[in-house]
Amino acid sequence: MVDYIGLLKKEVVPAEGCTEPVAVAFAVSLAAEQLGADATDVRLKLSANIIKNALGVGIPGTGMVGIEIAAALGAVVKQSEKRLEVLQGFSPEQLAAAKELVEAHVVHVEQKATPEALYIEALLTDGTDTSRVIVCRDHTNVVRVEKNGEILVDKPISVGAGDADGGTGLTVDGIYEFATTVPFEDIKFVLDCVPMNTRVSEEGLRNSYGLEVGRRMSAGSNARGVLLNNLSLRLISATAAASDARMGGCPLSVMTCAGSGNQGLASSLPIIELGRALGSSDEDLARALVMSFLVVMHIKEYMGRLSPLCGSGIAGGTGSCCGMTYLQGGNLPEIKCAINNMLATLQGMICDGAKATCALKIAAGTNAAITSSTLALADIQPSSLEGIVFEDAEDTISHTGKLVREGFATTDEAILSIMLAKQLEK
Repeated sequence: MVDYIGLLKKEVVPAEGCTEPVAVAFAVSLAAEQLGADATDVRLKLSANIIKNALGVGIPGTGMVGIEIAAALGAVVKQSEKRLEVLQGFSPEQLAAAKELVEAHVVHVEQKATPEALYIEALLTDGTDTSRVIVCRDHTNVVRVEKNGEILVDKPISVGAGDADGGTGLTVDGIYEFATTVPFEDIKFVLDCVPMNTRVSEEGLRNSYGLEVGRRMSAGSNARGVLLNNLSLRLISATAAASDARMGGCPLSVMTCAGSGNQGLASSLPIIELGRALGSSDEDLARALVMSFLVVMHIKEYMGRLSPLCGSGIAGGTGSCCGMTYLQGGNLPEIKCAINNMLATLQGMICDGAKATCALKIAAGTNAAITSSTLALADIQPSSLEGIVFEDAEDTISHTGKLVREGFATTDEAILSIMLAKQLEK
């Protein structure tokens, strides 16, 4: 029996800042809390995916990017109880202290050879006490805490479980049945994402963050953009603008989905904007959002928590496509068509870390979602004779795991080597 409500409450949560550097800050913060004084040395052992996703993204409220400032702030603020909002509300004095740690080269980063895509190990000392924290599989899943060699938390994890295995029991049929029949009162809480994610979207539309993808695509922002005047562009610009702001270090929380803020934005804002245009009820909007979030979780089971493929474009875009299809009167057959259309379109989109160009990929994913939904409502989808698409969308989703495990087995290392080479050239 799938605990849909439990999954939604676990996987749709607020975060401030990109979740990978924030997860590093969370681990360091927890480790710092074990010490008797301020940390004088911070050593990090990180999986390739964590480094890739944390290397070039803005850290809210700092004007800086990357792992070192995130870790240093975590060591200073010591508020791990805030989890993915651990960097929320730090003072100017704390920021100054964190910058001093970075300038003193207190933070040291190395890549950990591990089969885990999401692995963070923080080893701290204040000169007297030492501490060690390991976060694995999930951004706040603490599996080890030590102080002066004494084990305080030990949570063994089974080898090979958790990625690309469809372990929750989610299915497209089950998701549709739940989203369309669950009492509205039981899922009303998902509407909390509406003001939160809309706020960061509006911030990105108003101000110059990152590449300004969303802002420049909004109607009226560019005299030469004669095509930028329809509802489709409104959905794309609103969604991309939120990513612009978030990747640019905007100090606002967003509602994440399946461990990613960009996935949360990509899977909610097109639905929110379309719901406003259609005059959808709160109940219809909630059901569409539930469908979207659960589809994202389902696809990410096979893609992996962190992946060589773009979760925001592929999973987030597919989730929003399903929600938009539902809001326009689509039922289960149309939603399955929508999934196949999306995966046929975007399955090869790589993830080359969290950074300003995530807004470009989210814009592309939202554009594809609009197209795929329109085609699905006309009963148009690829046949099982074409490419990696199967007759049943469920099979198309499940084979994403095979694509990731076998087809993209070395992609992350290649991407990271290119990114690190650029860093050395600077």
